[in-house]
Amino acid sequence: MAVTSIWRVKGALSKVVDYAKNPDKTTNAEYDEQSAAKTAAKQEEWLTDVIAYATSSQKTQGAAIHDEGAEVMRRFVSGVNCRPETARDEMQAVKRKFGKTDGVIAYHGYQSFAENEVTPETAHEIGVKLAGKLWGERYQVIVATHLDKADHLHNHFVLNNVSMIDGKKYYRSESDYHNMQKESDALCREYGLSVIEEPKRGKSRHYAEWNAEREGKPTWRSLVKTDVDAAIRGSMTERQFFDNLKRAGYWVKIGKDISVRPPGKERFVRLARNFGEDYAREGVRRRILAQSRPERRIIRAEPPPKRARLIGNFHRARKLTGPCALYFYYLYRMGVLPRKRESNPKEVYFLFREDIRHMQSMAREVRLMAKRGIDTAEQLAAHKDGANAQIAALSGARKHLRGKARSAGDEDALTAIRTQISELSAQITELRREVKLCENIESRSGEMKSKLRRAKEAESQETSKRKELMRDEPFRRRR
Repeated sequence: MAVTSIWRVKGALSKVVDYAKNPDKTTNAEYDEQSAAKTAAKQEEWLTDVIAYATSSQKTQGAAIHDEGAEVMRRFVSGVNCRPETARDEMQAVKRKFGKTDGVIAYHGYQSFAENEVTPETAHEIGVKLAGKLWGERYQVIVATHLDKADHLHNHFVLNNVSMIDGKKYYRSESDYHNMQKESDALCREYGLSVIEEPKRGKSRHYAEWNAEREGKPTWRSLVKTDVDAAIRGSMTERQFFDNLKRAGYWVKIGKDISVRPPGKERFVRLARNFGEDYAREGVRRRILAQSRPERRIIRAEPPPKRARLIGNFHRARKLTGPCALYFYYLYRMGVLPRKRESNPKEVYFLFREDIRHMQSMAREVRLMAKRGIDTAEQLAAHKDGANAQIAALSGARKHLRGKARSAGDEDALTAIRTQISELSAQITELRREVKLCENIESRSGEMKSKLRRAKEAESQETSKRKELMRDEPFRRRR
C-alpha cells in the first residue's frame, strides 16, 4: 500500500509580493530589470532548497554490503530527464529558455509505503517508474527515497513545472491527483504490495500534517479534534456542546455539517468531513446521550509552599532582552515554562498550542542564543554574517586542499589531506547549521510577535464582552 500526494512550491511568496507592490518603485523602468533579476535569483534559491530537502544525504543514504564484507554508503537519488547533481541548473535553464521563472517554481510530491512492506531498493525502483509514467515524456523530475526511518520508507518527487518540450506549465488538477494514486496502486500490485481496493473519498492532507500526526505531534486540526472531544465529554445536551465550544473561543456554524473556526484561524473546519461520522450532528448527539454525566475538570489542591535560599545577588542577574526574551515569554504563553507549571490547555491560546510541535526546533534556537550571547536582532544578524564569512573562508581552504589531494603522490600525505578536509567539512556543516538557526529565529520571531498581538486583541475583546455582560446582568434579571 502506498499513499501519494503532490503540491505546489512557491517559496517566500509574501516577500516577493510586498517587494513588487512597492509604490515608490513600480513606475521605474530601471527597477523592473533589477527586480526581475533579483526574483530570478530568489527562484533559484527556493528551487535549491526544495531539491536539497528531497536529496538530503542524511535521509537518502542506506547501507549496502559488498562481497568483501565492507560497508559502503549508497544514495537512493535518481533523475528523470536530468542528472541529480546538476538538476537545479538544468531545471532553471528550461525555465529561462521559455521565460517562465516566476510564480510556482516546482511541484513537490511524495509516495509513502506501509510499514515494513518494502525494501529501499524496491521503493526507489517503484518511485522512478511512477515518475516516468506520470511526467517522463515532458518534465524533469528528481526522485529521492528517504531511508532515515526504517519503518517509514517514502519517495519524494521534485517536478519542474515547465515542460522541456514546449514550455507549457504543469497544473495539478483533481484528475492528476487521482491518476497519481491510480498509477501508484498499479505498480504496488505489480510488485506484490498491498493496495486499498475501495478508498474512501475525503479531504486530503498535506504531507507535513500527515507526517506530524503520524509521529504524534500536534497539528491545528488535531487540536480542533481534541477540543471538540472535550466539549462533547463536558456536555449533556447539544446546546451545552455548542456553548462549550464557544467558551473555548470557537466560532460555530450549524448546517448539514457542523463547522467550527478555532481562535486565530481564518477558515472553518467541517467536523464530519475532516474527522468522520462520529463528528456529524447525529454522531455528536449519539455520543452525548451515551454519557451518564458530563466530565468536570478536577481541581487539584495547591502544593505547600517551598522555602528556597538565594545564592548571589538579584542586581547581578542577566536580564533577557530581544529575541531571547521573546522566545522565553512565548514559551511561557505556550504553557511549557516554567517546567513545574501544571498547564491547562483551556488557558493556553489556540495559536500557541499548535506550536508545541516545533518545541525541538525552538529549543535548539534558544540554546544557540544562550551559547552565543545573542540579545538583540543586530547581534543575531552580525553572528549570521560572521558565520557566512567563516563558511566562505573554510570552503576556499577546503577547495585548495582538494586540489592538493589530486596531485598528492604519497599515500600518507593523501590521508593527512583527507583528514584536514573532513575536519573542515565538519566545521562548515556546524556553521551552516547555525546560519539556518539564525534564519529560523528571524522568521519565527516575526510569527511570534504576530500571534502574541492577535492573542492580546482576542483577550481584550473577551474581557470587554465579559464586562458588558456583568454590567447588563441586573437589567436581564428584571426582565
